Amino acid sequence: MAENLQSSRQLRPIDLARGHGLSTQAVRNYEADGILPPADRTPHGYRTYTPLHARALRAFLALVPGHGHQTAASIMRAVNRGEAEEALRLIDEGHAQLLDDRRTLQAVENALRDLESTAAKEPTTAPGPGSTFIGPLAERLGIRPATLRTWERAGLVRPRRDPLTGYRVYDEADVRDALLVHQLRRGGYLLERIAPLIAQVRSAGGLEPLEATLRDWRDRLSARGRAMLSGAAELEHHLSERG
Repeated sequence: MAENLQSSRQLRPIDLARGHGLSTQAVRNYEADGILPPADRTPHGYRTYTPLHARALRAFLALVPGHGHQTAASIMRAVNRGEAEEALRLIDEGHAQLLDDRRTLQAVENALRDLESTAAKEPTTAPGPGSTFIGPLAERLGIRPATLRTWERAGLVRPRRDPLTGYRVYDEADVRDALLVHQLRRGGYLLERIAPLIAQVRSAGGLEPLEATLRDWRDRLSARGRAMLSGAAELEHHLSERG
């Protein structure tokens, strides 16, 4: 039989704190923030909690790894207000964001595969090994030179200028970035969403080192998905016992 949450069993702040590896101040803060239901007070003004508070705290702490502190707090506030539908909506938004992140990762992986298969397919007219001008690069990508200039203004490609002619010169890294931007744009990604990915390629020092970053990204998404499952299980138990 489910535990009677209206029983007279009382828990002190220290009981909740010790049971979850927290300080008593953290427990009081969670109550003040609406993450825990309001506590009763003894005639002397001391807070008293119940198994309901313990389950609410357990649910909140389980939600944090998957949804983050802010969203987990919003979920628990909605539950404490009796707005279960709002809590479920917030959870759905978290899953939708996770799915969107998975699709972004897949798009990047697809773009990198396409990049590896198409890079260096065509010779380029260039002032030096691995370099090219805006016209040949635009033709290679099947876009207008104006598009490359737009990408440059957005910081997605960073060609240097030939000191004699003033023409834009795209080196191997610029060509790589342009190819990656082109693949992601074809996948429907906006420039502002592509910019941090290009920055990641640059900071990794190219495509090969980025593979480790992508593996870590994939692992973190999987960990987040499993954390969401754990959080949902704890929240469901809390909602069922809460009634």
